[in-house]
Amino acid sequence: MTGGWGVSWGRSILLRLWRLWSPERALRILFKVQDVLERLIAEWATAYGGGIHPKHRLTRYHDFFVERLEAGSSVLDIGCGIGAVARSIAERVPGVRVTAIDSDPDILRQARALPHPGNLCFLESDASSGLPAGSWDAVILSNVLEHIERRVEFLQMILAKAAPRKILIRVPLFERDWRMPLRRELGVDFRSDPTHCIEHTLLEFETEVTAAGLRIVEQRTLWGEIWAVAEAAT
Repeated sequence: MTGGWGVSWGRSILLRLWRLWSPERALRILFKVQDVLERLIAEWATAYGGGIHPKHRLTRYHDFFVERLEAGSSVLDIGCGIGAVARSIAERVPGVRVTAIDSDPDILRQARALPHPGNLCFLESDASSGLPAGSWDAVILSNVLEHIERRVEFLQMILAKAAPRKILIRVPLFERDWRMPLRRELGVDFRSDPTHCIEHTLLEFETEVTAAGLRIVEQRTLWGEIWAVAEAAT
């Protein structure tokens, strides 16, 4: 009873305050409060997961990459972070060889400190300025493109230097929720991460991939993200 009364009392106070504000101002404030809560939830969720965000387990998103790689293939995982996806690929795809790169030395130290099989190696490399020497059957871009400002040129560089048979891509979808266009309309940041240069609409994603000389051979939307397999158009 006490908890219910407290919630009602708090709601009453807030409603009285918000009557002094326009709906636009109230929404801007509420969205900013929501962003703080989302960051706190993500931090505590990662702690709950023992240092790995539970989304890796709950959404089973690694399966998308694992199930689309052939046995014995060579794989370049660009922007690997702590290596969660690269580790799954190395452990679950028979005979695969995985090179995982990231430009953040602190993140790479964490990745190397975690148990990983011998067919996975981590390299410090800034993919936006070049790739390590070699060619790969497949390139992984899991939540990477949205951090790149010149995405078309970046994809073209991957095609030219890595010559992959396929590129497996995962990016956040702008059209994941009606609040995204409302946030934009109100001038409130709608990005799920402040380092994102873009969060694609389906049309934007298709346009950029096509402009880079790729064709999408498979695409789906799930968990508020775009998942795609792309190949060289010619």
